[in-house]
Amino acid sequence: MRDPQVRVPCEILDEHLDVIVEHKLDIELYLSGSTLDSLKPGGAERIKKKLTHGPRITFHAPFMDLNPGAVDSRVLEATRGRFHQCFDAAEVLRPALIVLHSGYEKWKYDHDVDLWLERSLTFWPEFIKRAESIGARLAIENIFEDEPTSLARLMKEINSPSVGICFDAGHCNIFTAVPFREWLEVLGPYIIETHLHDNLGDLDSHLALGDGNIDFQEIFAALQGKDVVHTIEAISVEDTFKSMQAIRDIHQRLST
Repeated sequence: MRDPQVRVPCEILDEHLDVIVEHKLDIELYLSGSTLDSLKPGGAERIKKKLTHGPRITFHAPFMDLNPGAVDSRVLEATRGRFHQCFDAAEVLRPALIVLHSGYEKWKYDHDVDLWLERSLTFWPEFIKRAESIGARLAIENIFEDEPTSLARLMKEINSPSVGICFDAGHCNIFTAVPFREWLEVLGPYIIETHLHDNLGDLDSHLALGDGNIDFQEIFAALQGKDVVHTIEAISVEDTFKSMQAIRDIHQRLST
């Protein structure tokens, strides 16, 4: 198994660059809106040159205040603009995957999944086209969803090999109203990435694997044999390596 990659916000890449290069870590680069605004001409090329070990790279697109299924046209245009900025950087760094948030919150939409889905489906085609032009896939991440059917419907309607699901275990543990098993059964055919961080079901605390109450062995068992990119989203370097060891231990148990 290829070692999991680690999520690194672009603004702290230089701070952790020595560790990343020394350990030859694959990375998911988070590009916030402010990062994209401050990225000067040639900035993406400079990032590429810093990563001298030639890692596999994935992107996490900006998400704060954005919504690809927005009803408000100006929010939709702001989202479109931010995503295009992200894809401009992707044309240089060539990420294998680009993670984007779904934007669905049942409270905002008054449980009207159809309203969100209709808006969302008109949003994605231009970004699928851009992703395919650079050999990348889009991974839509669960955030506030408390069950998996809205995302499954989105996948069925998009019906593209260039689009899948990023299953975020920590978010699921906080918001889910159904067992993890149901998420993995319903979304399993679409999962192309995971975000791995632990919590106690109360806060999005991004603990090391094993420091919360998530059964990660259940997740890895359900995804065995699938082509999935696993991404550790720990806060500290220590928790990152602790999580890596926890994943190795899980795979050891599953292989015996």
